[in-house]
Amino acid sequence: MDRSVDTVVVGSGFAGLGAAVKLDEDGRRDWVMLEKGDSLGGTWRDNVYPGCACDVESHLYSFSFFPNSEWTRTFARQAEIRSYLEDVADRYRLRDRIRFGVTVAGAEWDGEGWDVRLADGETIRARYVVFGTGALHEPSVPEIEGLDRFTGSVFHSAQWDHGRDLTGRRVAVIGTGASAIQFVPAIAPQVQALTLFQRTAPWVLPKPDKPISERTRRIFRRVPLVRAAYRASLYWRHEAFVLGFLHPAVMKAAQRIGQLYLRKAFAGDAELRKKVTPTFTMGCKRVLMSNDYYPALRRDNVAVETGRITRITERGVVTDDGVEHEVDTIIFGTGFAVGDGMSRMAVTGRDGVKLTDAWRDGSQALLGTTIAGFPNLFTIVGPNTGLGHSSMVLMVESQVNYVLDAMRTVDTHRAVAIDTRQESQDEFNADIQRQLEKAVWSRGGCASWYLDEHGRNRTLWPGYTFTFRRRTRRIDPSHHELIA
Repeated sequence: MDRSVDTVVVGSGFAGLGAAVKLDEDGRRDWVMLEKGDSLGGTWRDNVYPGCACDVESHLYSFSFFPNSEWTRTFARQAEIRSYLEDVADRYRLRDRIRFGVTVAGAEWDGEGWDVRLADGETIRARYVVFGTGALHEPSVPEIEGLDRFTGSVFHSAQWDHGRDLTGRRVAVIGTGASAIQFVPAIAPQVQALTLFQRTAPWVLPKPDKPISERTRRIFRRVPLVRAAYRASLYWRHEAFVLGFLHPAVMKAAQRIGQLYLRKAFAGDAELRKKVTPTFTMGCKRVLMSNDYYPALRRDNVAVETGRITRITERGVVTDDGVEHEVDTIIFGTGFAVGDGMSRMAVTGRDGVKLTDAWRDGSQALLGTTIAGFPNLFTIVGPNTGLGHSSMVLMVESQVNYVLDAMRTVDTHRAVAIDTRQESQDEFNADIQRQLEKAVWSRGGCASWYLDEHGRNRTLWPGYTFTFRRRTRRIDPSHHELIA
């Protein structure tokens, strides 16, 4: 072995940093964090496209143990969130145990611990492995005939080419997800022409974003109880949204707000309004928020193309009506390969079982955190922990609590490891899927990245965050077995 530690933490975004802080607080300081990038921040380091911002309010999209009175907007932008994560690392003195530029190739359990293999050939021995890699870090680029022959510039929103000056360019934007509705308004004023290739029109709501005044920030600094009360109000307002996601009939009533927004935004342009009107129930796909996306689509230099892309030529994009749309730049706003992060690593558990085989029919874990047959291995933001209504930081903190309780259980019983019982994992996931089958994500009339190739929702948590927190406060001994 090149090195031995108690715990390896993979990833330096919210999940990894949150786990590291709590490991230290629990007296577990013998850990190392492995980060493939050259700096910390996870998705908030990688996504630096114009207009990048969060769609959850700043004061809720932050750790409860490290509140920030200095947020300058209701919804923080990318640079401010990344700066916050840098502050977390500095405040809790984490940097000296983060190894940057390190890619994890795999991990193997040998009955007593994990051998974590790095891409450069190094192996780190660890008792525990905590994967905080998240779901939104592998850009998804669709396979389109002829893409390799295009002579212009091509990039994904998560790999933005800042060396490419878009002034006066003819740009094709493929995709209408959360990233696209942010960068399209940001670049539309500078390009010569922008053609937005839309496969599915998303539901868009107005974004109640505004600057947070210095006076308000001063109150938050001086009276922490006011700041805490504000965060609590945000929390409970978001929890109320769960009812709509779990009951499509309720969501249909809520989508009237989106319909009113559409009518107002495209008054006098019925043709364009028809193009961008969704044909599914709100919430089936991710609900987006923007104040400038619809106005950007009405610009004279912006066109919305709803035809199916059949191929790409050296000079442009061809749609199924035979029209070639000449462009010199293609930007993909097609999101991420959700759920592929861990499955791309060679992770081998008990009895030589590979994670890819264990997840052959879809990724599964108990409470999104522990995987049967993979002792002392934990996934933060694992299967079925995603949210459609609130802050993922809430889920991260809950899962970290669960991980620490599992580690304490091993210590208390002087065991080698803790593993999840297969029957407990199966029962949990069967129950989750029963709940999801009734929700808007399954019955809303759309296909989304929430669903895997089998049509199963392996992404979202079907309920309230306080329910998840209650279930992860302590491990249930009956769901696990200790390895002596």
